[in-house]
Amino acid sequence: MDRLQEKYTNEVCAELTKKFGYKNVMQLPKIEKVIINMGVGEAVGNPKALDAAVTDLSIIAGQKPILTRAKKSIATWKIRQGMPIGAKVTLRGVRMYQFLDKFMNVALPRVRDFHGVSSKAFDGRGNYSVGLKEQLIFPEIEYDKIDKVRGMNVVIVTTAKTDEEAHELLKLMGMPFNA
Repeated sequence: MDRLQEKYTNEVCAELTKKFGYKNVMQLPKIEKVIINMGVGEAVGNPKALDAAVTDLSIIAGQKPILTRAKKSIATWKIRQGMPIGAKVTLRGVRMYQFLDKFMNVALPRVRDFHGVSSKAFDGRGNYSVGLKEQLIFPEIEYDKIDKVRGMNVVIVTTAKTDEEAHELLKLMGMPFNA
């Protein structure tokens, strides 16, 4: 069992039950999946850029990403329907907990001028999204081997019914929220 998963079962569940008064273990909110999305707009003119993004994403996540394709054609940006324009990875289980542990304890503190992540990025249904400006904050990425700095979105999907429950869950798991 992963370190973060062990923390969830031993500490977080008891704290959440005490705070929200759950009567059943199945009512406890838990993290369902983590989705990492990287949009590569330059892939329209340079298909090699997408390969580099896929490589970076697979190193970060430890899993091969799938290509995301354009849903509609947009003539202004020279995008045709079905063109690959990004990559995404959905993490569940052990890989999800390993990524979250690395993300919260190693990668986020490496962001320049880091004062914590916003506590307003919840979607109203208990899911949390955070955008990153560069992939260099992850320790696996070597600075010399990247061709371009790319951003990505990390979405943490929980089973919490409200944002307050999800906020408390992530806070207890170790997410560094700002005040």
